[in-house]
Amino acid sequence: MSDVTIGMLLLVLAGVANASFTLPMKFTRRWAWENTWLAWTIFALLVLPPLVTFLTVPHLRQVYSQTAISALLAAFFFGAGWGVAQVFFGIAVEAIGIALTFSLVLGTSAAVGTMVPLLRLHPERVHTTAGHLVIGAVLLVLLGVGICALAGRARERTLHLATPTRGKGNTGLLLALLCGLGASFVNFGLTFGAPLIDMAKELGASPSMAANTVWLPLMFAGAIPNLAYCAFLMRKNNSRGRFAGGGAGHWALAFLMAVFWFGSTLLYAAAAEHLGSLGPILGWPLFMSLIVITASLLGIFTGEWKNTGKRPLTTQLAGVAVLVAAVFLLAHASQLVS
Repeated sequence: MSDVTIGMLLLVLAGVANASFTLPMKFTRRWAWENTWLAWTIFALLVLPPLVTFLTVPHLRQVYSQTAISALLAAFFFGAGWGVAQVFFGIAVEAIGIALTFSLVLGTSAAVGTMVPLLRLHPERVHTTAGHLVIGAVLLVLLGVGICALAGRARERTLHLATPTRGKGNTGLLLALLCGLGASFVNFGLTFGAPLIDMAKELGASPSMAANTVWLPLMFAGAIPNLAYCAFLMRKNNSRGRFAGGGAGHWALAFLMAVFWFGSTLLYAAAAEHLGSLGPILGWPLFMSLIVITASLLGIFTGEWKNTGKRPLTTQLAGVAVLVAAVFLLAHASQLVS
């Protein structure tokens, strides 16, 4: 089995895991959103990253001490930016709805997270066949998530879900775009934290686990805004006491969410390693596309599109088809650079 094939399979698993990680939230009904998100933050960003990193990266102290401090600071900075973006996501959903927010975030993240590393680190590849395929695929991703956004808004109207007030619309759009920019910082951390990964490999880490040296500072920095926002909401909504109502079962569900989410991050990094010299550039739009595709299918299978009529679902499936085309285009590009 070729490296590209392995990378694609790992990306499929990563997309499924990431799109599924919020499903356990449907069963934490005795907690408010902020209770569940705080527990998820603790497990996904503060517990699992150091545990996995210490278990999989030998000579970790030497990795950080022997690598230029700029790589470590880059990982921390991008993690903090990603954490702020998570806060923006919650506010944008309240302002403009989940469908438009989700699509704007993933579309912006796919475009920015792909094009910035390509132009900054591999400008010589832009005017090659592989570069043209990547750019074309990014355009397809933007088109696909745009179509899905239209379908999602039609679904919300049909089901008479809460619609944003007019005054919040522009703010919500701006925050969703900023969130998409911040979401791409995860890929920036992986790309610009390459010196940490290279040093970890030199000191004995396996290629598929070396990226954990980036995830540790990135996730720690990302936890800070998330913890602060959850604390603010618990104080505002007086929901701190609701932790007592969920019991061990709710904590277990939050841990399961963390395993799915952080597991998807580990799988994405391993997949990028198998996709050749442009791994993060090819892998990121693939990852974003597979998340949307999987989330769409999960929504259909769990009944989210019942009683919405034929047109919204048909539109959603059309968007998914465009994203599938983008996946095949990126897979072909991967064959050219592997």
